[in-house]
Amino acid sequence: MIPLSWFLTFSAALFCIGLFGVLARKNAVAILMGLELMLNAVNINLLAFWCYLYGKDLSALVFVAIVFVAAAAETAVGLALIISAYRARNTAVADELNLLKG
Repeated sequence: MIPLSWFLTFSAALFCIGLFGVLARKNAVAILMGLELMLNAVNINLLAFWCYLYGKDLSALVFVAIVFVAAAAETAVGLALIISAYRARNTAVADELNLLKG
């Protein structure tokens, strides 16, 4: 059995990579990919703790599937917003996407 600390270390590394992607990138699509990495790190934590606390119970898998569906819907909406902003401004740089400012 793989130790819980390995899962937590992997999840922390994945979350840090996603956080770096969100904070360091200027492209809106790259920021969205960083958010997806962060959500996947949270799912890994959820599954790791659920496996070590409850064993063979499959309830966590249903919850993780719901989180994956919500993340996919978030990505679809985010990409639609980015494409719409790109069509209006011809740029995907997050600093220049200030459509709501007066």
